[in-house]
Amino acid sequence: MFRLLPRTALAAAVLVLATACGGGGDSDTSAPAEEGGIAFVEDGKLTTCTHLPYPPFQFERDGEVIGFDVELMDMVAEELGVEQEIVDTPFETIKTGADLNAGKCDVAAAGITITDERKANLDFSVPYFDATQALLAKKGSGITSLDDAKGKKVGSQSATTGEDYVKAEGIDPVSFESSDAELNGLRSGQVDVIVQDLPVVSEWLKDEANADYEIVANLDTGEQYGLAVKKDGNDELLKTIDEVITQAREDGSYDELYEKWIGTQPAS
Repeated sequence: MFRLLPRTALAAAVLVLATACGGGGDSDTSAPAEEGGIAFVEDGKLTTCTHLPYPPFQFERDGEVIGFDVELMDMVAEELGVEQEIVDTPFETIKTGADLNAGKCDVAAAGITITDERKANLDFSVPYFDATQALLAKKGSGITSLDDAKGKKVGSQSATTGEDYVKAEGIDPVSFESSDAELNGLRSGQVDVIVQDLPVVSEWLKDEANADYEIVANLDTGEQYGLAVKKDGNDELLKTIDEVITQAREDGSYDELYEKWIGTQPAS
């Protein structure tokens, strides 16, 4: 069971005032609730922006949003003494920091690769996941490498590092708004091969509906995911997130989460 050392002061910080009392007319109910240095956009809740679906990190099943990132953020919410509230929003407005700047959410958890460009708009946690890319194509496609893909129609998810990677390799991909649209583009023949994060592709291949497809190449891009908060806007929340990730790795909670949603961890 995940637990950090007791933090009475932090727990008290989540008992925030949503509105000001009195008749001065100065209260702003749209402003984040704040006390003790931690601000929340909604009193008593840790609001998380994500982009659905992105299995196994976040996706909907039987009306409930579940996944690796979801449970990791539940750990953070538990430490803060609040409930997690999930908001589905375009990945483009997550990675640019627009959603956080607009007060749409407190934190972003959407399989976000940490890059220098994104660091200009977001404050990232310590890395919590090592990620690589993969190429997925129909069995018997003849595609076995990125070089082979250069002569084919390649699909990618818009605003992602996978898309950036193939563009840097001289490929002009067909860009899809979401991962499921990208997969459907492959299934429908709009593209011959798609690039996507390896854990996402591996999750797709667990579905018998995708039995005709296979990973044709792995692309070791050296990526790492991070959770993100508003740039220069929520240092105390970021500190707590880092503590939760670090403690989870030390007490075995992270290993349990990884095995549940991803599988066996690769050797260090």
